[in-house]
Amino acid sequence: MDALKPMHGGGQTDAQRATAYLVDGSLYVFRAWHSMPDSFFDADGQPSHAVHGFTRFLCELLEQVKPAHVAVAFDAALTSSFRNAIYPAYKANRELPPPDLERQFVRCREVTEALGIAVLIDHSYEADDLIGTALWNLRGQGLRSVIVSADKDFGQLLGEHDEQWDYARGLRWGPTGVFEKLGVHPHQVADYLALCGDAVDNIPGVPGIGAKTAAALLAHFGTLDALLERVDEVAFLRVRGAAACAQKLREHAEATRLYRRLTRIALDAPVSPDLDALRRRSIDAARLEDLCERLRFGPLTRSRLKALAPV
Repeated sequence: MDALKPMHGGGQTDAQRATAYLVDGSLYVFRAWHSMPDSFFDADGQPSHAVHGFTRFLCELLEQVKPAHVAVAFDAALTSSFRNAIYPAYKANRELPPPDLERQFVRCREVTEALGIAVLIDHSYEADDLIGTALWNLRGQGLRSVIVSADKDFGQLLGEHDEQWDYARGLRWGPTGVFEKLGVHPHQVADYLALCGDAVDNIPGVPGIGAKTAAALLAHFGTLDALLERVDEVAFLRVRGAAACAQKLREHAEATRLYRRLTRIALDAPVSPDLDALRRRSIDAARLEDLCERLRFGPLTRSRLKALAPV
């Protein structure tokens, strides 16, 4: 896995290039929901452990990196994503968040906004798409992005100067790290997931084609389109069960193209291209104080929050 290091290009090192942090907020809310003891309650007696855990994570992140540009994306499209219209079974294996968690998601967004951080949320586009569009916009304006998430799907977004950061495990990687993890390059990730499937999102992939076979096929053909156009060549490759693999690809060609529409992160989500939209704003002290009271944050969390003024 490639560690953090200066990557040269365009006359700037990463240390000189302005960096934006794009946070997969829903992931860290879910992690807090599962890892924090359920002994935290707000002023109304409702559970608030996920909010406490997420707020601690956000404090640590802001204290560590002090970002000038930062956004947190939340999912609000579990059943209303444009992908559900394309493929109704998309994420049908996931249960909707229980009311206690849904309520805490709202509070997590409120804490994020009170800290002057841009919140990205949409009912048709998922957090991945919002982060992808923001990254694309930032790249066009000369900024590098660090995606704070452990989700493998984000590998397809990483350009030469970008990184992904699995915050909980303390791991960071760039484009070569994607290849080391999956066996394919960033521009092949959506094709790879379409071929081998993604159980997390209820995408079946091509029967009989696993991760290693998918990577081997893309190493040879480069893209899913080239693979399907030259499928007759597959039977002659040094791939286990090559003949059966070729037949499965013929049978499931159209389905696989459909799966790629699901696995490819959209870059046209409704995210403002204005760089200032992702610039960290001043803390809303009154709103933050109100949230501290309502959520019954302790003195340590309150002092950390109030000290998080943008630099």
